Amino acid sequence: MSDISPNERDRLLEHFGRRYANGEVIFREGDSAREVFMLQEGRVRVAKRVRNVERSMHILKPGDLFGEVALVPASLRNGSAFALSDVVVLALDPDTFTQLLSGSPAVATRLVQQLVRRLRDSEDQLENVLLRDPTSKVVNTLLKLAAETGRTSGGAQIAVSPLELSARASLDVDAVKRAVLQLRELQYIRIAEEKVAIDDIDALRRLYTLLGMQEQVRG
Repeated sequence: MSDISPNERDRLLEHFGRRYANGEVIFREGDSAREVFMLQEGRVRVAKRVRNVERSMHILKPGDLFGEVALVPASLRNGSAFALSDVVVLALDPDTFTQLLSGSPAVATRLVQQLVRRLRDSEDQLENVLLRDPTSKVVNTLLKLAAETGRTSGGAQIAVSPLELSARASLDVDAVKRAVLQLRELQYIRIAEEKVAIDDIDALRRLYTLLGMQEQVRG
């Protein structure tokens, strides 16, 4: 919302703002989708239930759009959203959302970029689903996150929580923690100031190749 003037933001919050407490459900999978949400404060977890197992899909931060399936008439929610902290959102019906985009090309451009990034993240998650080894999933995700920082060689510092890493790697949090511990013990990564530090990206990439070869041998 940095592309909207403070006065316009205050007006939107007055008319369309909602607050959710930490842990509160914003919407559930299967609900009727009537509104698009724009996160203003706090963090939100978007999850989907697959074979009775709930998987985190995205961890959202202020400025992110979610619930965009409401832009398709008569749609149902294809996932659930939960407040990870005290949260403030804009809940906009499709007509109001369209008017907002029409009046602010900068907002429209930024939201299109978000949707493209979300699509890329979904493709990465699909790639991880095809991997069987949990460590391979985590290594693959860390390599992609390093590339997003602009680093493809040398070292990289990645600010990512276990919950965010689990969503990106298509694993539960416990499996992520075990894989991270293994990588730390093998000295491929360090945890420094709540960041994952990769000192040698090329070494991590070689490990990913080796894990893939081992997976092929196991069949």
